[in-house]
Amino acid sequence: MSDPKHDPYIALRQPEFRWYVTAKLLITIYVQIQSVVVGWQLYELTNDVFSLGLVGLIEAVPALSVSLFAGYVADHYNRRRIVQYCYILMLISVSILFLFAYKQAEILPVLGVFPIYIAVFLNGLARGFASPSSFALMTQLVPKEAYINSSSWNSTIWQFGAISGPAIGGLLYGFAGAVAAYSTAASLVIIAFIALLFIKNRPLPPPKSADITIWQSISEGLTYVRHQPIILSAISLDLFAVLFGGAVALLPVFAKDILHVGAEGLGLLRAAPAVGAGIMAFVLAYQPPMQYAGRNLLWAVAGFGLATIVFAVSANFYLSLVALFMIGLFDSISVVIRTTIMQLYTPDDMRGRVSAVNSMFIGSSNEIGAFESGAAAALLGTVPSVIFGGAMTLLVVAVAYYKAPTLKKLSFKDEVIK
Repeated sequence: MSDPKHDPYIALRQPEFRWYVTAKLLITIYVQIQSVVVGWQLYELTNDVFSLGLVGLIEAVPALSVSLFAGYVADHYNRRRIVQYCYILMLISVSILFLFAYKQAEILPVLGVFPIYIAVFLNGLARGFASPSSFALMTQLVPKEAYINSSSWNSTIWQFGAISGPAIGGLLYGFAGAVAAYSTAASLVIIAFIALLFIKNRPLPPPKSADITIWQSISEGLTYVRHQPIILSAISLDLFAVLFGGAVALLPVFAKDILHVGAEGLGLLRAAPAVGAGIMAFVLAYQPPMQYAGRNLLWAVAGFGLATIVFAVSANFYLSLVALFMIGLFDSISVVIRTTIMQLYTPDDMRGRVSAVNSMFIGSSNEIGAFESGAAAALLGTVPSVIFGGAMTLLVVAVAYYKAPTLKKLSFKDEVIK
């Protein structure tokens, strides 16, 4: 039975939160379109599985490099404006891809696929700065009693974008070509920029420590996370799960060489995890998994690993879709619990820096996980590398179960959020 006092729409009743998730949706679709088109286009041009992993590394390097500084910036400068500057950089990134696709016959013999890597690098730089400011801004748009609900809806909106984005990207690329796909992605970034204009500037929380250097401020964020076992355990668990269990980077290989479903099928494969995640995130808005949050987190990551192994051994397109659906479903539970933990356990004046540490652990681990998947596939073969990743995820859960008792016992059953 659901709690009759629980309002599943409390976050969405805040007008500026609605503008925030609108921008989030558009940017998520942009990211997914760009990702699926870049992956397929690059594999067609190079026929090299390692190049897919290299894309992940090139995007992760700038994001990792700026994350801690980006957290400091988010805690000291206008958060909405920072996110808008990042959107401008994303627009530059997709414009390079558009130009490359439009003039591919002239550019490819001279520069090869180098412009694609440049665009991916810029996109990683933009996402590295945007993530801490975006998280800190979201928390300022809702009352504290809406934190859990805002995490669920934020995840739901993100997953909806992740559902539609790959499908749109795959269909656009398959039927209209890369130029149409990249121009659509650019339009989405522009509209997202406009959506943020409807959010008022929020005053920054006053810092608890005055007259300290940038490096001392950054060190404060690292020290805080290190001394918060709940936060550290949650993001560490997701870090290793995503690092080893990510099969998404290899989907172009599965689509082309194993399942033989083409670009359109790749779009459906990319969308399947988001369908599962989106449905689960919507359910969690009504039934938050917080009564036994730590236990639920461990079970969710274990399910993620098992579903990854099923996907790896599947040679049937529909079974692969089901496995990817389950991967997204379990991942959604993990995301909502981890985001809620960060919101509840992070002081207002440190949200940017703590979110930056989370970005280093989680956000960039997707790209580094893509590199790991590409490298492992080149060494072990595509299917064995994904099986290895799923098995390592299960091992990480087992270690966390025995080494992180605080996380295992975490429950918000008696938590009173005022």
